[in-house]
Amino acid sequence: MLTLIRGADVYAPAAIGRRDVLVAAGRILAIAEAIQPPAGLDVDVVEARGKILAPGFIDLHVHITGGGGEGGPSTRCPEIQLSSIVKAGVTTVLGVLGTDDVTRHPETLLAKALGLEHEGVTAFVMSGSYAFPPAATITGSLKKDIVLIPNVVGVGEIALSDHRSAQPTYDDLVKITAEARVAGLLGGKAGLVQLHMGDGPRGLQFLFRLVEETEIPIGQLLPTHVARAPHLFEDAVKFCLMGGNIDLTVPVERRPPRLDIPQALRRLKAAGVSLDQVTLSSDSNGSMPVFNDRREMTGMAVGDIQTLQMEFRRLVVEDGFDAAEILRCFTLNPAVRLKLQNRKGQVAVGADADLILFGPGWQIDQVYAKGRKMVAEGQVLVKGTFE
Repeated sequence: MLTLIRGADVYAPAAIGRRDVLVAAGRILAIAEAIQPPAGLDVDVVEARGKILAPGFIDLHVHITGGGGEGGPSTRCPEIQLSSIVKAGVTTVLGVLGTDDVTRHPETLLAKALGLEHEGVTAFVMSGSYAFPPAATITGSLKKDIVLIPNVVGVGEIALSDHRSAQPTYDDLVKITAEARVAGLLGGKAGLVQLHMGDGPRGLQFLFRLVEETEIPIGQLLPTHVARAPHLFEDAVKFCLMGGNIDLTVPVERRPPRLDIPQALRRLKAAGVSLDQVTLSSDSNGSMPVFNDRREMTGMAVGDIQTLQMEFRRLVVEDGFDAAEILRCFTLNPAVRLKLQNRKGQVAVGADADLILFGPGWQIDQVYAKGRKMVAEGQVLVKGTFE
């Protein structure tokens, strides 16, 4: 069946005005000021005048099989469910393992991604975990994982400057980044290296050296959690000014010394950094442990994918950021990081029909994943197999 979304104000993510959008077979077929429903065909006409149509969100950091465990077996976080994903307006996720590659496995991560795809959204995964060398691979080879397994698009999250990391050396980082780079070329993928950044004093020093001393493009690296401490964020600003990209985690709780997202974005803009270099992710279903000065865990929160849509609305409605500029951080920018911009992150002819229809105040009204209506009037229509 065809879907005609009529009269919406379209943010593609650039604002292009009031348009009709025709969807079929999971793709966007046409965008025009007026589209007449094809005669003789079954068409679901959605009257969207007064609403805003935008690309679905892309979350580059989700523990789809659950993360955590730093406080023992009882602190292993649960896996994510389809309804949570689509209710947040997210239509594409990137799954990672994180700290625990003992009770969590890359094969399970891939199976969960394939399950989410079957249930209706798009799901990719990273090979590896915090550890180095990357034992958590599917084929036994990081390069083979990326080249041969369609859903594997890079390596991560590898932990740096963190007391929970495997303490890789600078040479270790260079080798794994080079391997991911070549694997991405061979597989026609991003070969992205996602780096969990802790609050240790070394910050991004390894990344600066890699950029200065090797031929590897700076875009191969994506440090995340970079607003967790002031000294780390200053390194992140420097990294952006060198031409790099960063990922900011939307926190469940705001705790000093972490910068909140509006502060971080204003600091980046003041330094002359384009927000095209920034993505925002949820760290959903991963643990957000609190450690004291002796590195003992004293508390824990759990990442929630709903923070994405809540933060987007707050940035636009309460903090006064330009909607089109901020929308890129949730849509087109992450698509570019994964080299998926021809399919994802845009309202464009030929792109996947991953769409959010916003009502007043940028509240999510409807969500479409590959053309299938998943949310209507803010209520989830399609749930996972065991929900």
